[in-house]
Amino acid sequence: MARTPAGLVRAEPGPPFEITFDGRTVTALPGQSVAAALWGAGILAWRTTRHGGRPRGAFCGIGQCFDCLATVNGERNRRACLVPARPGDVITTQEGHGHAELAV
Repeated sequence: MARTPAGLVRAEPGPPFEITFDGRTVTALPGQSVAAALWGAGILAWRTTRHGGRPRGAFCGIGQCFDCLATVNGERNRRACLVPARPGDVITTQEGHGHAELAV
């Protein structure tokens, strides 16, 4: 018998919905954060560092760090672990601090 977190607490989430990540369709459940939905789809990184372009995703998972920054619906620097996923959300990989166009 496979046990799941939802099964252990007898949760009955509403029907799944779709969001997109860099053009790829991802299934999310009501109550999931953007980070949880991406993790559930096997996506572990959605930001690159400013220096070196190293991949980053969720680190602390509670909003204390800034490793999980993503662009959500065109808004940069959103902490994906704190943003609730909503039907139709468009998430894109954020490069660096999200303000490259301001660099001189």
